[in-house]
Amino acid sequence: MLVDDAVALVPSIPGRRALLGLAGAPAAGKSTLARRLVTGVNDRLGADTAAYVPMDGFHLANAQLDRLHLRDRKGAPETFDVDGYVVLLRRLRAERSNPVYAPDFDRRIDEPVAAGLVIPASAALVVTEGNYLADDGPGWAEVRDLLDELWYVETPRRLRERRLLRRHVRGGRSEREAREFIASSERVNARRVELTRAHCTRVVSPRDP
Repeated sequence: MLVDDAVALVPSIPGRRALLGLAGAPAAGKSTLARRLVTGVNDRLGADTAAYVPMDGFHLANAQLDRLHLRDRKGAPETFDVDGYVVLLRRLRAERSNPVYAPDFDRRIDEPVAAGLVIPASAALVVTEGNYLADDGPGWAEVRDLLDELWYVETPRRLRERRLLRRHVRGGRSEREAREFIASSERVNARRVELTRAHCTRVVSPRDP
């Protein structure tokens, strides 16, 4: 069971957190699996043993994307603050004496939310997820080096794209706009992510127990 494997990552040495990363294409089910793992670990080992941190909290704000003329590429590697993400992962790996605040992402407003999450001092395992955790691009390789394990979440393309269509329509796009964005941006991003599969420790399905 995947929860068993996550529990096994919880370190026994005081002062050292374990970091588990989940990579995968857009809408593969990474965040759902990450939250399920955190809940499973906490149910077995006690509340606040594990915590969740999404890479999506490091999306550039829409105002910055507009300034950089990148709004139509939102979700591509260059639309994230990867340096900020690396700094947070380093801090999470080393810091155990105080709570650590991390940004979240609110899909209702399609924007990052500063300090939307708190990782308690008691957390011995952090599960983080995002498209580019196994990427080789500038800054992203540092992410991979900070993770104790990196799992690739694999989901069929048709299912992912159905989820993406619902996601973008809920976010305010028309169905036509959503389909165009999926074709012009999301598929490009997914192909890039799929090329990083070999960098991951193992391949998992979000349906795995």
